[in-house]
Amino acid sequence: MTTSDGLRLLPFRGLRYAPDRVSSLTAVTSPPYDVVVRPDEVRELETSDPYNIVRLILPHAADPAARHRQAAETLRRWREEGILTPDPEPALYVYEQRSGDVLQRGLIGALRLDGPVLPHEDVIPEVVEDRAALMGAAAANFEPLLLSYRGQGTANGATAVIERTVLRTPLLATTTEDGFAHRLWALTDPAELAAVDADLAVREALIADGHHRWATYQRLHEQRPEGGPDSPWASGLVLLVDTARYPLQVRAIHRVLPHLPPEKALADVAGAFRVARLPGALPAALEALAETPGNAFVLSGGPDSFHLLDRPDPRLLDGAIRTDRPEAWRRLDATVLHSVLLDEVWRIPDRPSDICYLHHAEAAVAQAARHGGTAVLMRATSEETVRQLAQQGVTMPRKSTSFGPKPATGLVLRTLDEGFC
Repeated sequence: MTTSDGLRLLPFRGLRYAPDRVSSLTAVTSPPYDVVVRPDEVRELETSDPYNIVRLILPHAADPAARHRQAAETLRRWREEGILTPDPEPALYVYEQRSGDVLQRGLIGALRLDGPVLPHEDVIPEVVEDRAALMGAAAANFEPLLLSYRGQGTANGATAVIERTVLRTPLLATTTEDGFAHRLWALTDPAELAAVDADLAVREALIADGHHRWATYQRLHEQRPEGGPDSPWASGLVLLVDTARYPLQVRAIHRVLPHLPPEKALADVAGAFRVARLPGALPAALEALAETPGNAFVLSGGPDSFHLLDRPDPRLLDGAIRTDRPEAWRRLDATVLHSVLLDEVWRIPDRPSDICYLHHAEAAVAQAARHGGTAVLMRATSEETVRQLAQQGVTMPRKSTSFGPKPATGLVLRTLDEGFC
């Protein structure tokens, strides 16, 4: 696929919940599919309202093909019953998230896949294949991925349009259980759409959250090349945020190694890293991790077991980490974890059955305890480091960062089976 000079964010006819057909918008929304990781979380969402979006993004059936058919059938039925209804005309959607001092505003639209979009992480092929089969069967983008771009940090261009729009009455407003207030507006005025288009035409975007969904969009278009750049499959649903105006939050993604007992993890790492037992509970362990210079990790087998790993053997680093990458990449905690600990010390393959990725340290520690495995608690990498490496074409190890706040799933969907709009 050729690459255009700038970003093209296209209006689309959003599909949204009819407020009078559901108990509340809060009850039908969900975190992104890859954040909902525990079966009890899925069940909780399913029981909050019979039409919760989790039934589309994480259907459960006997086999993958049945899951995909189930999601497609559920979407078809909800549309026929008027649970989900299309907006009257194509629009870009101004989206606001607010919680305390955190404020994020951006634009939801259908982003052309041939624009300058920078990934910073690799993807797991099996996940991409599964999501492509799901979206392909349903002919829909269920949830926007999160992209950031560097504007001028002032209220002009697309940002000026956004900040004028939020003074109007929103299409919807709701507060989710995590305390975030969400508001959405439809942007349809031709002059305002043109102003957004002109501004974004000179920008490039960084994938902040949603590498698998972006790779899924690309896979779907490869499978359906007919229609070229005007095909609905030639673009994908995104939330685009000017991080100079609304800086993203960056958090770590932790690992759980369910088949590695903590005693073996610590025994194997002796001599490769300095190991120190940490007294106290999880908050103290995370504080110690944050204050440790150089590469460092916390290993945990449960809520009363924390060990700090730091000061890796320089000879081990030199032998295990590839030398054809920038020094900033070689120094990343995620690089050291995957190249040294996982590949050389523990010899654990990077596949879903052997490594679980969790966004919350508490959940990682609890899951490690349930499985008798080991949680590896991580620190966040700065957005600037991520962007600089991405601009050099260097990808980070999988699930190296967690950008946010992530858009709520279920506020606006995009369908691909009614022609391009």
